[in-house]
Amino acid sequence: MQSDSANLSAAAHWRRLTPLFVCTAAWGLVTVMLGPLLPALTARWHIQDAQAGSLFTASFLGQLAGAWFAARNLRLSLLLGAALSAAGTAALAWSSFSAAHVALFAAGLGLSAGLTAGNIVAGTSAAPYRARTLTLFNVGWSIGAIACPALVHLCGASNTRLFFLVTTAIVTLCGLFAATLPRLLTEASPAVAASTQSRIPLQPLPLALFAVSMLLYIGNENSLGGWLPTFAVRNQSVLHASTIALLYWLSELLSRLLMAGFLPRVSEAVLYRASLVLLIATQAALLIVPHPGAALVVSATLLSGAAIGPLYPLLIAFLLARTGNHPRLGRLFASSSLGGATLPWFTGILSTHFGALRAGLLVPAAGVTLMLLLSSSILPGRQSRATSSLSE
Repeated sequence: MQSDSANLSAAAHWRRLTPLFVCTAAWGLVTVMLGPLLPALTARWHIQDAQAGSLFTASFLGQLAGAWFAARNLRLSLLLGAALSAAGTAALAWSSFSAAHVALFAAGLGLSAGLTAGNIVAGTSAAPYRARTLTLFNVGWSIGAIACPALVHLCGASNTRLFFLVTTAIVTLCGLFAATLPRLLTEASPAVAASTQSRIPLQPLPLALFAVSMLLYIGNENSLGGWLPTFAVRNQSVLHASTIALLYWLSELLSRLLMAGFLPRVSEAVLYRASLVLLIATQAALLIVPHPGAALVVSATLLSGAAIGPLYPLLIAFLLARTGNHPRLGRLFASSSLGGATLPWFTGILSTHFGALRAGLLVPAAGVTLMLLLSSSILPGRQSRATSSLSE
């Protein structure tokens, strides 16, 4: 009877979060769209890699600003995030290269407001299910990321205007569905409300290490997701940008689905470190081989997506287990957006400087290595794990 009650409680928990998961899928679609569209946009605007990298920067500067205020009013952030994402995407249908930066900034503003609020709602809605809920929240995002290259293919690789208009409609509908999310989930508890003026309950050093790790994750995920499709096309003409993007985000989704099932049986710390080691190995393979064949590019893409999938849900679970739903968390999420604003851009700059995108991939490889070096400082200690076990 006790087990049935727990299962019923879990089922009800997943059902009431369904609007959030659906809206997150729409945001996943918008987040990754530059990757499969980049070859077409580069040809459309006649730009170099360094210029193309500035498009990522514009999007993630918007995300930096959006995350800054997202934690203060979760419901407003979710709804406003959907509206801004839709507006920015719609504007891209007719934008020039210069105007596209403004549109991407607006879309990024909405993405970050919505995703930051969504992560906090998912991570604080039920403590016993925190890691699994955050994983499923990110699974929803991955579904949207997978749908993006498929939608690019359906609309026609060069028909970017149709893609932007269809995506706008999807985001708008999902935003309306998110409005049905129970208000209780987006309201701060009395304890949180009382702590509005207090600092985040973490010392400055671990707080900074969490911020750096999140910054590196966002930057690495988007450097690989944004540039691997172009890398594949330039090295092997038989490959297509939309196919590589699809494989990358599909493998990320599958790894998160597997993670949700195995979390009760696998140490979170071991999974986090093992994922980083695998990701470093795949990047090393692309850097060492001068002329990678199609098989190596596809294999590295699949393994990169699979390795990077568990990292962000685990990072946020480690963080929220120590901070809870704090109104100043938005600043921490905002700082992580700097990774998305800078690392893909630096990748393009290095590529242009050395005349080879392979050189640009040194940026995400170095970022992942630094994440592994910082891992011992952010993983939960023995005491926090014991406390977590007792509470569950």
